[in-house]
Amino acid sequence: MDIVIGIIVVIVVLALVAVLWGVAVYNGFIKSRNLIQESWRQIDVELNRRYELIPNLVETVRGYAAHERNTLEEVTRLRNTAAALASRDHDHASQERAAVETELTQAVRNLIVSVEAYPELKSNVNFLELQRELTDTEDRIAAGRRFYNANVREYNTKLETVPSNIIAGFANFEKATYFEVNDPLVRQAPGVNFGEISQRPQGTLTGGQTGSALPNPGQQVQQPYQAPSAAQAPQHQPVEQPRADGQG
Repeated sequence: MDIVIGIIVVIVVLALVAVLWGVAVYNGFIKSRNLIQESWRQIDVELNRRYELIPNLVETVRGYAAHERNTLEEVTRLRNTAAALASRDHDHASQERAAVETELTQAVRNLIVSVEAYPELKSNVNFLELQRELTDTEDRIAAGRRFYNANVREYNTKLETVPSNIIAGFANFEKATYFEVNDPLVRQAPGVNFGEISQRPQGTLTGGQTGSALPNPGQQVQQPYQAPSAAQAPQHQPVEQPRADGQG
């Protein structure tokens, strides 16, 4: 009888330990998930800051480079689309928003490329101030991305490691997605000189699918938009007509 009681006591103690461990692991997942969401919000703040700067950049460039109308319209369209998605999905990332953000980044870079042809604009005080503010914003986005990815790595490690993955499976925790750029040069924060940015190869954002509870930067490869310049316009040469007297 004593043996039976002893076995029951052991089973109860082990069950209690298992429950306490499960609760601790579950709470750890909740804490990590909240940290991921908070770190994404920091990136979201800087992306919104960029939305505020872009209209001023467009108007400044428009005053000096009216011929870049197509590029300016493309930047404005993408900025408005990204801002609308940010308003809708302000508390989490989405694949759709990540794609638009990638296009917007490339469109702004293409706009800066076109600015190289306008020396007066490159020396404009307003433009230089916008350049500085955009550079600082991109630096903070890069720093926020590193912090976000570190939290994602820790969370995903616990999600895939035995035995914590058992609790993750029961509670339906899903894998978080990294927010990063593939190309090493694009991962660098832009320097003070926008000309340097224009010389970098275009990168792509990568990510997989996650549940709605976690940010999902997504994956998209976009071709950069190039506005035709005057030098690329076809040159029409006059056709020489034969002389009436037959001489060439």
